[in-house]
Amino acid sequence: MKKFKFGEIKIKKVEPGQLTDRLLLLNLYITQGLTLIIGLIWILFQKRNPFQLLIFPENVHFVAWGLGLAAVMLVVDYLLTHIVPEESMDDGGINDLLFRNRPVWHIVVIAAMVSICEELLFRGAIQYSIGPYWTSILFALIHVRYLRHFVPTGWVFLSSYGLGYIYIQSGSLWAPILCHFFIDLFSGLVIRYRRES
Repeated sequence: MKKFKFGEIKIKKVEPGQLTDRLLLLNLYITQGLTLIIGLIWILFQKRNPFQLLIFPENVHFVAWGLGLAAVMLVVDYLLTHIVPEESMDDGGINDLLFRNRPVWHIVVIAAMVSICEELLFRGAIQYSIGPYWTSILFALIHVRYLRHFVPTGWVFLSSYGLGYIYIQSGSLWAPILCHFFIDLFSGLVIRYRRES
């Protein structure tokens, strides 16, 4: 049996055009798995119960907060795509590669996984420690593919701040999870069906 050597692992920058579908999905699932693990550990270090954060609230006013912010974000995003030059909003083609040939059920799974994992870490753990402003700066930095242009970076920051705001106002992590899910689902479906039309 051959021994595995960690020294043989090489990390290199890959351009979006070099990514295979399998590699892209592998990267997505690994990063979201790490996000979930880090979020759970962080919450446990805060001496809080992560499952308590995910209890579905009896009062459903979080739906209004989540879908309300999602509607505002979609309108602003639509306006930005028509006002700002396309190259300024470019994410390097990652979203297009991720969603353009994906079946609808898989887009739903990706949107659910990303929204739960990222909101548990950023709103559930990090925002509890450092507040919505610094959490939003960190959230924008984590979305590296947008950092080449200030408009999408600023938009990611404002979106994150909005997610933090509705978390505080609703008192439920399900408000930002629902908003994040709906935005990712809508964006994924637009990319998926825009190509076919």
